Amino acid sequence: MGIGVEFLPVGDSDGDAILIQYGDNTGYRLNLVDGGYAQNGEAVIEHIEQYYGRDVIINNIVVSHADNDHAAGLIPVLKRFRVGALWMNRPWIYANQVIDQFHGNWTLQGWIADVRAKHEYLVELEAIARSRGMEPQAVFQGAHVGPFEILAPSPQRYISLIPHLDKTPPPYRSELKPRSFAAQALGLLERVKETMDIETLDHNPPATSDSNETSVVQLGMYENRKILLTADVGPEGFFEAAQYAYHRGILGPPDLVQIPHQGSRRNVTPAVLNAWLGSPNGGSVRRGTAMVMVGAKKDDHPRGKVKNVFIRRGYPVFVGRTGWMRKPYGYESRGVNIQPEPFSYDVEED
Repeated sequence: MGIGVEFLPVGDSDGDAILIQYGDNTGYRLNLVDGGYAQNGEAVIEHIEQYYGRDVIINNIVVSHADNDHAAGLIPVLKRFRVGALWMNRPWIYANQVIDQFHGNWTLQGWIADVRAKHEYLVELEAIARSRGMEPQAVFQGAHVGPFEILAPSPQRYISLIPHLDKTPPPYRSELKPRSFAAQALGLLERVKETMDIETLDHNPPATSDSNETSVVQLGMYENRKILLTADVGPEGFFEAAQYAYHRGILGPPDLVQIPHQGSRRNVTPAVLNAWLGSPNGGSVRRGTAMVMVGAKKDDHPRGKVKNVFIRRGYPVFVGRTGWMRKPYGYESRGVNIQPEPFSYDVEED
């Protein structure tokens, strides 16, 4: 039995498109997580047709969160292939639970219409699925998508974030959200040049977007391998995922971890990574592999201090930009041969 994870290029800037193959000698199945921007969809189709055939079934498509650099490219893919299930969270489904946080001038139906209009690519995915007799499924903590278990977001935390999303109306009262776990537990570190023993990644970074914090975190467990996919999640969602995994008895260093959000400094903290990957070991013992696909023109990503925190914990970092990367366990190797990134001694000061 084997599992292979493919990170596909998504153009010049942001986004994700990740294809997972899993199976045995009787056949395999495919999950697709995200599809990049709308213009990336055809490239994803070409990749699938070339390596898996024109008549292949995609067993599961997962929309990690509602940003168009992750969701829009899935529209042509869903139109082109037979798909077993579409998993995505739609904020308007929970209108009844959040409408009281908005100005009284908003009617329930008016609010729903406004939010749907700002998520036209999700609406189109929904319509395509329904035209096939398939209702999109919510992708919340505890769900199982093939060999992957969803660790975050919980329905409660997702709903709590809806009033603060960029593509929902502003809430009637603007209140400060609770500080993240990392912000509550730890202070700031002095910024210095890094060595293998000195870490300067913020314990309390500026918040990532609320939309990013709705990202689906999923852990694939197949045979004796663990694959952790993180999309654009921030420290809050990453910690929620760790808490859930701990209570499920499945928290521990994965064989493969996706570095969130192209290696932004706002999306990981030392405390959260210690929970997932273990404490720094100077890179002396390899615990697994860290991978991230970065836009071809985002030369400043992944950030040096983010890359270093993975290396320091025994996770060599592999970065894709224009070519696709594949990490196989029990399958053949293919794709671009990429070497691990070197440790960065000079890192960003701001």
